[in-house]
Amino acid sequence: QVQLVESGGGLVQPGGSLRLSCTVSGTIFGIYMAWYRQAPGKQRELVARITTDRSTKYLDAVKGRFTISRDNVPGAVYLQMDSLKPEDTAVYYCNHYPNTLSWGQGTQVTVSS
Repeated sequence: QVQLVESGGGLVQPGGSLRLSCTVSGTIFGIYMAWYRQAPGKQRELVARITTDRSTKYLDAVKGRFTISRDNVPGAVYLQMDSLKPEDTAVYYCNHYPNTLSWGQGTQVTVSS
């Protein structure tokens, strides 16, 4: 069973940066990958996705601030987050796109002064 393990979250001040990492136990060759987030009291939403040829797409609210990237061997997906805002506070998850697998534990990102 494929396992997804997210890391890199933390507490950061507005305007700061974080780099999230996701390690995947299985191969991600031929698989679109994505980062999602879920803020308290809200539904999980798609933040960014990356195709097999590294084409990317972003949630409007993070365009120009977040960058998704991937390594196929070993399977890993990254999210560079710059110019963070309080509204970016959420638990961040990586997963396949669009058909998700079982969710990992995620990594908490808190943007606060």
